[in-house]
Amino acid sequence: MTQAHLAADFDFASPDLLSERLSALKAQLPEFFTADGKIDLQALASLDGVAPMREHYRFEWSGKTAARRAAYNPTNSTLTFLDAQSVNIEHAKGNAIVEGENLEVLKLLLAAYRRQVKCIYIDPPYNTGNDFVYDDDYKEGRTPYWQHTGQVENGVRIDSNTESDGRYHSNWLNMIYPRLIVARELLRDDGVIFVSIDDNEVHNLRKVMDEVFGEENFQGQITVQSNKGGQDYKDLAKTHEYVVCYSKTEEASLLELEKSGHTFPYSDQNGGFEIRELRNRNPKFGRFNRPNLFYPIYVDPTSADERGLCEISVVESTKFTVKALPLNSLQEESCWRWGQETLNKSLTSNETPEVMAKQKTDGGWNIYEKYRSSTSKAKTIWDDTSFRTEQGTIELGEIGLKGLFDHPKPPPLLRQIYALGTANNDLILDFFGGSGSTAQAVLELNKADGGNRKFILVQLPELTDPKSEAHKAGYQKISDITFERVKRVIQGYGKKPDTQAGHPQTGFAAYRLSRSHFPRQDWAPDPQVSQTDNAAAFETWVRQYESSLYLQATPNHVLDEVLLKSGFDLARRLEPMPSAPQTVWQVWRSTDTAPSALLCLETPVNSNTVDFLVAQVQTCKTNGTRLIVLAAALDATAKWNLRHAFEKLLTIF
Repeated sequence: MTQAHLAADFDFASPDLLSERLSALKAQLPEFFTADGKIDLQALASLDGVAPMREHYRFEWSGKTAARRAAYNPTNSTLTFLDAQSVNIEHAKGNAIVEGENLEVLKLLLAAYRRQVKCIYIDPPYNTGNDFVYDDDYKEGRTPYWQHTGQVENGVRIDSNTESDGRYHSNWLNMIYPRLIVARELLRDDGVIFVSIDDNEVHNLRKVMDEVFGEENFQGQITVQSNKGGQDYKDLAKTHEYVVCYSKTEEASLLELEKSGHTFPYSDQNGGFEIRELRNRNPKFGRFNRPNLFYPIYVDPTSADERGLCEISVVESTKFTVKALPLNSLQEESCWRWGQETLNKSLTSNETPEVMAKQKTDGGWNIYEKYRSSTSKAKTIWDDTSFRTEQGTIELGEIGLKGLFDHPKPPPLLRQIYALGTANNDLILDFFGGSGSTAQAVLELNKADGGNRKFILVQLPELTDPKSEAHKAGYQKISDITFERVKRVIQGYGKKPDTQAGHPQTGFAAYRLSRSHFPRQDWAPDPQVSQTDNAAAFETWVRQYESSLYLQATPNHVLDEVLLKSGFDLARRLEPMPSAPQTVWQVWRSTDTAPSALLCLETPVNSNTVDFLVAQVQTCKTNGTRLIVLAAALDATAKWNLRHAFEKLLTIF
């Protein structure tokens, strides 16, 4: 069937008949339809042998280019501190919850948190048809969508791509793609990201994450039993969902999990241990490709202890007389896991041998390493009952918020994820914050292992349903529930004091996404007027722009924005310089041992302050300390003096 035949056949068909015929065609010839249900005209044309197909392995969808562009478009927003919603702010230590659209928030965090986040977990919309899909500015309306994807020709649709077929997956991909791009920039090189998802989009998620993070950085796809009874509205009762894990680079590795109720079968003066073969059991490795790992080990058969373990050596002698080689059960050559030098160093540097031999029933010898770890690698099927969705609902009810949020993620599930992906002082980011399960999981994990992990949550101020229990209880937005849940967890709400106290030395800072106090404004010359008039117009525009910076702004809000966009994290510390004529702040990042910036937001900055700042130049240059001031606060003389003195260490907003 050629394109011409197809057009002739469908030329006068009614929409219903057209839809019916295309459905029948797709059922018979699915290879001539794209993944989102459109006729692949290029594939059809290739049957004529006239128009050769350009064949590529790539992942495309409508709107992808615009979605990618959205990740790199600059933001015109800032974060405004919310004192009333914050809890124990003096003990926040970098914990933060942000109310706002998460793509904009992620961009704002870049200056301060690029390559600082160890672990990201998100639970995005599953795209079930009932959940929320973010409506970004770049997303097209219905008519432009059809035209853009070539599904309209002279106003007549030429295929049966319904709204479900043509927009369903593309809209979801356009939502998740730019957010993953920015999220990757926030991850440390040894960072990892976990994403909860179900069957609706797991195939697309894997493909888009392969593109953003690299297929080589795929760590695994975990199956979680989320509902033992199963969702029985289809022929197969679905009992599971997934957690997909990627690393940012090959530098990352997941930690191991503690073995529940584990006891060691052996012990010596250094503690308990179990034994595992020193031979590499992977058939991909052997003498043929690891010749340096194939060598004899010699056993002293007279040194057996009560467990049958014998001493070994890498050198044959009158004591060590029995030779052992790394051979598998078929007597084929494999190799050891340790090189000869490593093994010899272990034998000579430890008072108690860490590698020993044990005779097999057939008379041969195995070489064993004493394995003292009480942890093991995580499996890819998680069926713990505490990971079920109902557990998330139960725990939300335990702190007095029963029925206020549908399907909250169970904190035990997230605790296991963060135990795999983080250590003591690491930063965790969740930009689909939901009810705040991540914060609860982090606080509980810290309490269990003495850690000092920090969290940043982002939650859209999505309105609650007016008929919902949450709305009736006074929670107008989902983010209100997020704030309240974390507050209650910190305060130990609903828990008996003798079983679980709150977290009095923990808190969080609350923020809201808002318009920048430094709005981006474009100016272009008017071709209808003279160069002199354009120059005058430009000067007027500059004055109006600079004077507008403080409209409806408080000094603290301007300070927060300047510091965040200058690369200072939300846990930064400020101290005023006592001898300054006007307020001049010394600013430390949370990781700084000395102030890395001086900040003056006075307007105007008077001449005495300029002189004071210039006097700090030598100290600033020695320590690499920047000076940050506002353009609107400086006259021409002050600008020249500060630029001349500070050079590259000066930042003018």
